[in-house]
Amino acid sequence: KNIIFLTCDAFGVLPPVAKLTKEQAMYHYLSGYTAKVAGTELGVNEPQATFSACFGKAFLTLHPVKYAEILARKMEEHHSDAYLINTGWVGGSYGQGFRISIKDNRSIIDAIIDGTLADMKWQTLSDLNLAVPVDFQGLETPVNPREAWADKEKYDQAAHKLAEMFVKNFEQFTDCKLGQGLVSAGPRSMNCQGC
Repeated sequence: KNIIFLTCDAFGVLPPVAKLTKEQAMYHYLSGYTAKVAGTELGVNEPQATFSACFGKAFLTLHPVKYAEILARKMEEHHSDAYLINTGWVGGSYGQGFRISIKDNRSIIDAIIDGTLADMKWQTLSDLNLAVPVDFQGLETPVNPREAWADKEKYDQAAHKLAEMFVKNFEQFTDCKLGQGLVSAGPRSMNCQGC
C-alpha cells in the first residue's frame, strides 16, 4: 500500500518526510539521490551527492525509465502512496547540522503504516517541489528543513544548489517522452548565482 524511498541527505536540505505524487515518485526513483558521507566509503572525507537510477543503477538490466513505468503501473494498480524519507541531516550540512534521529524516522514510518500521515494537511516547499506535513506532532525534527537552519540564506543557497544537482542529473532522462514529462515533478531550477 505504501512505498518508501530512503535517502541520506548530507546537505541538510531535504525534509524528514515528503509525500510524493505518482509523477514525483517516478522522478525520485529515476534520480535515486543519496549522499556519500565520511565513514561509509573509503576515500570519502566530505559529503558527496550521488545519483543512482532506481537506487541501484549498477544492477539494472533494462533502461531505468522501464522500471519507472512499472512503478507507476503498480502504484495505480494498488492505489499506493509514496513517501521520501530523509535519514540524513537538517539544520545544516554534515558536520554542522544534526542527524535526524532514528526515533523520528520510526515515528514517520509508523505514521505512514497506520495511515495518520496520509490524513495530515500538507504544504509545498517550492524550490524542492516537495509536500511536507503542516504539523507532525511528536517529531523533534522540524518538518520544514528551512526552519531548522539558523541562517536561512545559507539554507536557501544549499537548497538551490541541491535543486540544480537534481535538474542536471535528470537531463539524462529527457531524451524520451516520459522523462520530459517528469521534469516538472522534480525540484525547480533556480539558476542560483554563486551556489
